[in-house]
This record gives sequence, structure tokens and C-alpha cells, in this order.
Amino acid sequence: MKERAYPGDWVRIHKVVLAAGARAPAVPEDTARVPLEMWVNGFCDHEAGMGQPVTIKTAAGRTLAGILVAIEPSYGHGFGRPVPELLAVAAGLRRRYRPGRGEHE
Repeated sequence: MKERAYPGDWVRIHKVVLAAGARAPAVPEDTARVPLEMWVNGFCDHEAGMGQPVTIKTAAGRTLAGILVAIEPSYGHGFGRPVPELLAVAAGLRRRYRPGRGEHE
């Protein structure tokens, strides 16, 4: 894994936007106890090492500053685990609205 980012590298930064206790009064108590944080991906403006301050330009053209936390970050999202109840509903809907067709088409 790379330890230094160079201008033009795709990176991720982290920044505390609001410290714990500095949140709006209407925010629930458990939420107010933790800081509001952001993680943003963008193109590195200057050379920096992991954990160092860096400025990035986002894909939307915004310039942001934060602490370098990842170089060439990947997207790790998914749709979660299957819900058995919904799988059963889907099969029933197929039978109802597609009579004569297979269960798994």
C-alpha cells in the first residue's frame, strides 16, 4: 500500500466538521456526544504522507482540506444480506403476475 500521495493521485481525506458538543441544540443527545465527521475522495493537490494535512479537488470541482487517510481508495458498498421474507414475497408476486412462467425467471 502506498504511503505517500502525489499531485493528481485519487485520495480520501477525513475532517471533523463539528466537535462533540458543538452540534445544533435540536440534535438527539446521543448524536450530540459524537463529532460530525466527513470523509471525501478527490485528487491530491500536493505531495503528502498518510496522516498529514492535504488539500484535494473533488470530482465536482470543490477544494477541501483534511487529513490524508487513504490513497487510491476503493468503494466498499453493498446491498446487505438477503431478507428471506422478501425472497418469498418475490416468488409469490412472480406466480401472481406471470402465470405459466418459472419461479426464477
